[in-house]
Amino acid sequence: MQFQFSDNVAALQPSAIREILKFTGMPGVISFAAGNPAPEAFPTETVAQISADLLRENPVLAMQYSITEGYPALRTLLKERLASEKAFYEDKDELIITSGAQQANELTCKVLLNRGDTLLCEAPSFIGSINAFKSYGVNLVGIPLENDGMNINALEEALRTQPNCKLIYVIPNFQNPTGGVMSLEKRQKLYALACQYNVIILEDNPYGDLRYDGQAVPSIKSMDTENRVVYTGTFSKILAPGFRTGYVSGPKDIISKITVCKQVSDVHSNIWAQAICERFMRITDLDKHFDGLRCIYRRKRDIMLSEMDKTFSKKVVYNKPEGGLFIWCTLPEDCDMNAFCKKAVEEYKIALVPGNAFLINESDKTTSFRMNFSTPTDEQLTEGTRILGAMTKEVLGE
Repeated sequence: MQFQFSDNVAALQPSAIREILKFTGMPGVISFAAGNPAPEAFPTETVAQISADLLRENPVLAMQYSITEGYPALRTLLKERLASEKAFYEDKDELIITSGAQQANELTCKVLLNRGDTLLCEAPSFIGSINAFKSYGVNLVGIPLENDGMNINALEEALRTQPNCKLIYVIPNFQNPTGGVMSLEKRQKLYALACQYNVIILEDNPYGDLRYDGQAVPSIKSMDTENRVVYTGTFSKILAPGFRTGYVSGPKDIISKITVCKQVSDVHSNIWAQAICERFMRITDLDKHFDGLRCIYRRKRDIMLSEMDKTFSKKVVYNKPEGGLFIWCTLPEDCDMNAFCKKAVEEYKIALVPGNAFLINESDKTTSFRMNFSTPTDEQLTEGTRILGAMTKEVLGE
């Protein structure tokens, strides 16, 4: 039978990252492709104890239906934490728990944009959000990234010329895939442009707590005097991605509509995971926990960078991220990046993510690729980076 799919999904294709991850099951492959947290970062003993306590004290809470907005105790803790960071305004904002930050981003798009409306995002950007936005038939326009964030001139030109601009999507802290940080100046200019052109900002912050070098930059939400910033976060990188627990906060009217949409989507997010997250936040020294995560990722980043500095061809340009999980590498303009990544996994058994996987149109040209340092073991980081370094010299020269 020939199936005819809906207009919303007919053009969607499998994520290139997921396709590449298939190679990771091959014997001997070292994967720098995944964006998973380090296994040693999971507080397994604490979670096991919390789980046992919940089953003993209040098993019905974890097993019964709950409210769409999320576990009230968890929402209260999150509001307090965000308010302390000037990312939540009690008189103007509300917060709902979602199934990861990706659902928060998807639902925000769903409630604010009609088919054909324009959504502006960084180019490159997180492929999960890109595909979610595409599923609603929006006019998705990429704004080139510079070392310190979006090209502001290109952003203003798009706001001025693109039809029905409704939303700007950004990942200001340790951006996926580039690992870059948007400067304070650009955050201020972006917010000013959003006010000038009357659009909403969707600020996605999955990596903000994973800063291990440099100084923190105020969130765009902290500048929100006009109540036009929607802010999303997740427990995936600070506790466990398998919990699928995220959240979205923002103007009360927007969150109210998101709540209605979530009711018809999945009723509510996993309440067991929410209860674990709440108790973890309440009984754990979070500053100590975050410091532990930062130590893990700083060490892993430094292992990879040290080997890259020693073994990579000087023709490969790469950044030194101050946080997050990724290093963004760029080959010379005349290099076929896709062929490079294919050769890496097929001949050298090193899995990378080609940079065009993060573009709105994967057919667009880029010579960059993403490397992840959080998932591999320290030994794999050392060995895999040395192998890849040798390949860069073979392909590109010293």
